Amino acid sequence: MAIKATIFKANLQIADMERHYYQNHALTLARHPSETDERLMVRLLAFALHAHEYLEFGQGMTDDDEADLWQKDLTGAIELWIDVGQPDEKLIRKACGRADRVVVYCYGGRVADMWFAQNRLQFERQKNLTIVSLPQESTQALAKLAQRNMDLQCTIQDGQVWLGDGAASVQVERTVLKAAAERK
Repeated sequence: MAIKATIFKANLQIADMERHYYQNHALTLARHPSETDERLMVRLLAFALHAHEYLEFGQGMTDDDEADLWQKDLTGAIELWIDVGQPDEKLIRKACGRADRVVVYCYGGRVADMWFAQNRLQFERQKNLTIVSLPQESTQALAKLAQRNMDLQCTIQDGQVWLGDGAASVQVERTVLKAAAERK
């Protein structure tokens, strides 16, 4: 018998001064049995960084045709595709062909650095691709915030990101390894 996903509930308050986005979100996240708390919290962070009324969690962990998060317009066209971790380069290329914008949040220290170095040339060909690296210390600290029921606050200002639960707060530095080409 297969192990079922673990359900997490998060009340997420977002104050994004850069985008002037201030909202509360009641989220339900399913953590796949092979997913870690670290990856779950990186998905939650990615949601906070791109929060929008049409942004939703996908089945990216189990279905190569879906993102970890994605935003579709009213016609079903994919405006934003977000993956976390170190997805296969072929899957990223496929996502870049399907979506207007693709963002990958990689983490894991040296493993993420090696993944990026090995695929850098292929990534450079994708004009709508952005790759952001998150430091291992931050993502591991985020994992400690993971609980089945969470009340979290996320503040984004001047390029800085803080995610906390009232008792602890984690500052997350983002390093852009590859930026998407400017849209005309």
